Amino acid sequence: MTYKRHTMSAILTVRLSKEEQGILAKRSKCAGMKKATFVRKLIREEEIVTGVDLLSWVDRNVGDERLRISPSK
Repeated sequence: MTYKRHTMSAILTVRLSKEEQGILAKRSKCAGMKKATFVRKLIREEEIVTGVDLLSWVDRNVGDERLRISPSK
């Protein structure tokens, strides 16, 4: 089965607190890129196609305070 990629770009809206906005600004500045470019880079680091890909990504990143993924009890 072949998946067709949409050519239209999607819009992702994320609400950040003032503290999170500051952290994002600082990290993007250290990386030498604009905030939007830095976020795109983070999103594109790993391609998530299936639910299994997502679950494995969550397992690797659980407990990461930047992502606010709380460990399951």
